[in-house]
Amino acid sequence: MARMTAARAAVEILRREGVTAAFGVPGAAINPFYAALKASGGITHTLARHVEGASHMAEGYTRTRPGNIGVCIGTSGPAGTDMITGLYSAIGDSIPILCITGQAPTAVIHKEDFQAVDIASIARPVTKMAVTVLEAAQVPGVFQKAFHLMRSGRPGPVLIDLPVDVQQTEIEFDPDTYEPLPVYKPAATRAQIDKALAMLNAAERPLIVAGGGVVTADACDLLVQFAELTGVPVVPTLMGWGALPDDHELNAGMVGLQTSHRYGNATFLESDFVLGIGNRWANRHTGRLDVYTAGRTFVHVDVEPTQIGRIFAPDYGIASDAAAALELFVEAAREAQRAGRLPDRSEWSATAQERRATLQRRTHFDDVPIKPQRVYEEMNKAFGPETRYVSTIGLSQIAGAQMLHVYRPRHWINCGQAGPLGWTIPAALGVATADPDAQVVALSGDYDFQFMIEELAVGAQHRIPYVHVLVNNSYLGLIRQAQRAFDIDFQVKLEFENINSPELGVYGVDHVKVAEGLGCKAIRVTDPADLGAAFEQAKKLAAEFRVPVVVEAILERVTNIAMSTTNDIGNVVEFEELATEPSHAPTSIRPLKA
Repeated sequence: MARMTAARAAVEILRREGVTAAFGVPGAAINPFYAALKASGGITHTLARHVEGASHMAEGYTRTRPGNIGVCIGTSGPAGTDMITGLYSAIGDSIPILCITGQAPTAVIHKEDFQAVDIASIARPVTKMAVTVLEAAQVPGVFQKAFHLMRSGRPGPVLIDLPVDVQQTEIEFDPDTYEPLPVYKPAATRAQIDKALAMLNAAERPLIVAGGGVVTADACDLLVQFAELTGVPVVPTLMGWGALPDDHELNAGMVGLQTSHRYGNATFLESDFVLGIGNRWANRHTGRLDVYTAGRTFVHVDVEPTQIGRIFAPDYGIASDAAAALELFVEAAREAQRAGRLPDRSEWSATAQERRATLQRRTHFDDVPIKPQRVYEEMNKAFGPETRYVSTIGLSQIAGAQMLHVYRPRHWINCGQAGPLGWTIPAALGVATADPDAQVVALSGDYDFQFMIEELAVGAQHRIPYVHVLVNNSYLGLIRQAQRAFDIDFQVKLEFENINSPELGVYGVDHVKVAEGLGCKAIRVTDPADLGAAFEQAKKLAAEFRVPVVVEAILERVTNIAMSTTNDIGNVVEFEELATEPSHAPTSIRPLKA
């Protein structure tokens, strides 16, 4: 039997579980692991500037391709606590990432040793497993179990804490005979699918709500097949956006309080049956449950049994992986089609597309300072269907979801449940690392951008190119809009006169200088007519210099983006004038019918 340190055994397991990239920051208590990482080879490492940034890079990396598991590494104490936000983000969105932390020697863990903290207890509520390994011989089994848990059932993150002496202890381990544990996912039965399909067939105006679980299960092709067989329109959630192309004839648009389309909400409110697959009925999607559920029958399919009934009780629930369920749905629908038992949904689906062609928001404005809607219109022109968008939270993300177009799964990578500011830059770096040939475009407001701006240097150091669209109104825009209900505008202004950049007026931080100081390229745009040329130049600069390129659009200070103020999807307030002629929304999926 081969003898090696427990740290080396852990690295060998990472390789055999398919890990090829890691993100992190070394330190004294994790240096034995880093030594093993270097000695083993085969895993590239990206040095972050902040360990929270490393955790978000790992999440972006995971979410880019099926089967990926991002790994982030940090030393003891604050490195672990810095990762907690990343773990919370990952578990909220069902994303498997592995966080590995160093720890004080086992003999002094509970003696207030330097940077010794019970990180396993801290991380446990936001992980599928969090453990401090006290016996070196248990390291292989713990890592094997970690990968099994991350992939099984509802995916999610794991934290493994390794005391420095445990890492250095030699153990018996044979990597050549190591095998990953079989992944477990519940699967629907044909009887369950037949009942659900019968309920759908009995409805007059059914919809399919496709959640992030469809994307995670790599089941988007099956979803499209099932929708096309049955003729049932599909509502993607924000996490499921891209599960079927935005220009598909059965795409009914998104539903919700904020990240929704006028036509999506209108179609949903006309429906009488909803089949939810791989979704969690998030509150920004549903709003008031009495409005959302009134007059509708619900079937809910989810990989996690306890998710069914958590938000509201469906009329029928099926615990199943989305791919396993959709395989049977497609099989049953084909049989029903051959037998002539599928209702004709053409009239119902046509009404959804009619709403799409009439209920549109205006994007074309020539105002200076720039109105944000124009930024997204120009993004639609500049960035094609192959673009991978990355965003987290704020008015920038809400407006982006209302106005951008996504055509492929994993091409809208959004932090859905946690929404931590600062997520976008490191997540985009993780996405671009996972798919270095892709056109990666990040989207941030100024505050999100400033939260982890130092991670731009990671892109410069490691030559990770992407384009970052920064919409700057020098405001906490979403919080300011929420404060309208309290009739205040308090502690949300980021404005100040920068003595080093007086040309900015009150817009404060000179993001161009900061980005350039961190080794990146940056372009500032103040006229909407210049946005298209700036995006084209940014793509060329990213390709030439292989670094992040920031395009900053100086916006009007105050814009209210459409959203409900009463938690009711039937009462979304449109603060801007709507599209009334085709030139008002030139990049809409369906040409406007005036």
